[in-house]
Amino acid sequence: MTREIIDVLVALDRAVADKSPLFADVLLAFSVDFAVWESRPTGRIDRDKAHWLVTTLAAGEGPTPLAQKIAFEIVREAESCDEALVSFALRKADARVAAGASARRVLLAS
Repeated sequence: MTREIIDVLVALDRAVADKSPLFADVLLAFSVDFAVWESRPTGRIDRDKAHWLVTTLAAGEGPTPLAQKIAFEIVREAESCDEALVSFALRKADARVAAGASARRVLLAS
């Protein structure tokens, strides 16, 4: 696995509308495994890796739901993580929570 392969797979996630549900599972597992455990420093997301991940995952019109999940899972799995990726993962997760909360509001009238 290389950065270039992850870049291509993330681009495919963005470009292909009708994907197999297994694609998300595979891309998530590959991305977390590569970023956290295969690339050096092992278990750590340093500034260089964080910059690459944020750039790759946010490309185009912003991160897809899968790209957001990848960022969050990498932060969760890593022993330490550069603040750029932590901020990206939490900012996007916070936006999803806020959007979901507003969609569930119900107006009760008597």
